Amino acid sequence: MNELTPGPEEARAFRTALGRYATGVTVVTAMGADGPVGMTANSFTALSLDPPLVLWCPARRSARFAALTAARHFAIHVLAHDQLDLGLAFARAGDAFTGPQEGMTPEGAPALQGVLARFDCAAHALHDGGDHAILVGRVLRASFRDGAPLLFWGGLYGDFLKHD
Repeated sequence: MNELTPGPEEARAFRTALGRYATGVTVVTAMGADGPVGMTANSFTALSLDPPLVLWCPARRSARFAALTAARHFAIHVLAHDQLDLGLAFARAGDAFTGPQEGMTPEGAPALQGVLARFDCAAHALHDGGDHAILVGRVLRASFRDGAPLLFWGGLYGDFLKHD
């Protein structure tokens, strides 16, 4: 087993160690001052059932950081196994909305279609998280469907589908 002490000289190795933890893939959307904005994130987790809170962690260096952390409302979309292209599009650009099949939450956050789950949130708290922020959302409503998730592990995307 490799061992390291996290620091600037070990940043790549530390990231590799973190990549050993498999996560789901989400796209977080909000309405920014210049229009709709979205960001792919795997730093999403449940925080509390009572009150219903979730969190995600946007990178400070992202050009979308200010718009997403300033939004009063946002939506977190859990991607399905067949939505890799959607996740990659929002990883590259915050304006990767494709058109009329997408709607809006009642609070005005862009809502993506076909996802496994969506959490419509009101901004609840913003905390320092080093080179990221910790954005806590109070869940106003959640919707979900059956299906297999899109997963991320060690820099790779995958799913839980049985492949022959």
